[in-house]
Amino acid sequence: MNTAQIQLKISLSQQLSDLLASKAARVGVPVTQLVKYLIIKEVEDLEYPTFQMSQNTEKRTQEAMQQMDKAVDASDFFKKLNES
Repeated sequence: MNTAQIQLKISLSQQLSDLLASKAARVGVPVTQLVKYLIIKEVEDLEYPTFQMSQNTEKRTQEAMQQMDKAVDASDFFKKLNES
């Protein structure tokens, strides 16, 4: 699975930075790894929000699925486009 990565910059008080550094040193990991772990633990039980499709979107999706056999493979087109 290819997941996009972002870089997050945060400002911490010196006291909080020292606490994180101390905890990271005790468990033998870099501070960044500890912060990632803490974030994961905080959000791991949260459900990703899902939303009901509108009737219009559902209708268009069904129409598109019924027309799948009319789809055209455009990969050659994009290969030629990238070669230019």
